[in-house]
Amino acid sequence: METNISKKSRKLEALLWSIALPGFGQLLNRKYIKGLLLVGLEFIINVMGNFNQIIIYSFQLKIEEAIEATNYSWLMFYPCLYFFAIWDAYKDAGGGEKAFSYLPLVFSAYFVTVGLVFSSKLKLFGCFIGPIWLPMIFLPIGLSIGGFIRWILLNIYTNK
Repeated sequence: METNISKKSRKLEALLWSIALPGFGQLLNRKYIKGLLLVGLEFIINVMGNFNQIIIYSFQLKIEEAIEATNYSWLMFYPCLYFFAIWDAYKDAGGGEKAFSYLPLVFSAYFVTVGLVFSSKLKLFGCFIGPIWLPMIFLPIGLSIGGFIRWILLNIYTNK
């Protein structure tokens, strides 16, 4: 019999491995076909979007080079794949049972994508933030809006 702590540990383990690389959480949950498909898609999008090079440039604060290296047509797929993989791994591990609990991650995918779209145009304090840091800045906005919409929907449906 699985204890409450081991269930929470299992959900957290799947979540964290999925954050590390989309598909790892699914492999951990023994969803091998889905996991390998997500790992494969992550690899293709990563390579075609130049994601690893963009990460390197961004951490070296070479933002102009990061923007130049970005293949936006490919990288636009990454946020939705990434957040779906996280949600799916968590759900398959037994999480996400509460109503509308998916909304913060869905809105995170939306807002990270918006951050990516504007990463080559938007400047903060006169500086480009780039295709890694600007989407990361948009992440808490997506989490917050998704959480707020979840709260509204829960209030609507529980107060009927």
